[in-house]
Amino acid sequence: MPIDNRSSTGAGPWDVVGHTWAVQLLQKAASSAPRLAGERSGPNHAYLLLGAPQIGKTTLAKAFARALLCEADDGRPCAQCRSCQLLARGSHPDFRVLQPTDKEGVVDRLNGELRAERAADLIREAALRPNAGRWRIILIQDIHTANPSFANKILKTLEEPPSQSILLLTALDRSSVLPTIASRCQVLELRPLDTGAVEQALRTGWQASAEQAMLLARLSSGRLGWAVDQLRDPDRSQQRLDQLHTLWRLMAADRIERLAFAETLAANRNSRQLFGLLEVWTGWWRDLLLAQANCTDACSNVDQEAELQRQAHILDRGLVREFMHTLQRIEGYLHHTVNTRLALDVLVLHLPDLKS
Repeated sequence: MPIDNRSSTGAGPWDVVGHTWAVQLLQKAASSAPRLAGERSGPNHAYLLLGAPQIGKTTLAKAFARALLCEADDGRPCAQCRSCQLLARGSHPDFRVLQPTDKEGVVDRLNGELRAERAADLIREAALRPNAGRWRIILIQDIHTANPSFANKILKTLEEPPSQSILLLTALDRSSVLPTIASRCQVLELRPLDTGAVEQALRTGWQASAEQAMLLARLSSGRLGWAVDQLRDPDRSQQRLDQLHTLWRLMAADRIERLAFAETLAANRNSRQLFGLLEVWTGWWRDLLLAQANCTDACSNVDQEAELQRQAHILDRGLVREFMHTLQRIEGYLHHTVNTRLALDVLVLHLPDLKS
């Protein structure tokens, strides 16, 4: 989630919007780099950044890497030196990113794993001396996807890292990471950004219109990276509307049509599409609960206010709460080994009927 180099985005000196406390902590660590280099263990050699997808974990990790590798050596990346230029192009010899892959080795951050062979690469690279600067930095994205073999193999490197290496790890939340890994890292838990901060950044940093910025900021749940992706790809906005219309159609459909939809969705085997749809649906049912409680100012789907109010008036409040619980439960099941078709059958059959 790169940030334009403009102070008007609301970004700080690291070009990171929000997360001020985390930036300050890491900037202090970067400015004390000579002291860090003398330590052979401890949390300053391994950082675990936690937070929702696209909330800014990778952006922050890369900003920290820039600060550590920058030739200015003051904790504030200059963006002008050779090191900063190499990092901007993704070609710095002392910065490596490890990502989950499928069985063929293709990067797959949704369904892939961090596999044992990548752990061997990590251990070997961490032991090498830096090529251009004082540090060798390895960013391990989505450590929660590590298979047991990968996790076990990197424990010793995390506990007793080479003095010139720093490991940066990202994950969704603490519960998804093995305690043996989390305990060897300094943990930073990133929180959703304020809606106003996301809206301002979209308007000033990405030239979004006032209407676009307000809608995406509301829908983002504090994830600037998500909002930027939506802004850059107009098809995603249309996809959201299509997913909402599908939901409304199914609410007025009979059992046969609902089950046919579940069968088609399950057969598609596109996890990104499935969980994207469930996220949109969850946002809609949350808004229905808010509208029924006369809290429309807190709703996210502000461009669909008329339909939101209509459904909030028609649907029974108890049924809305019950289906919201069902939706969250089914989504949780789908993240684990379950029969996808059966789970989706249950979901669509429990949809409240929407009478015209």
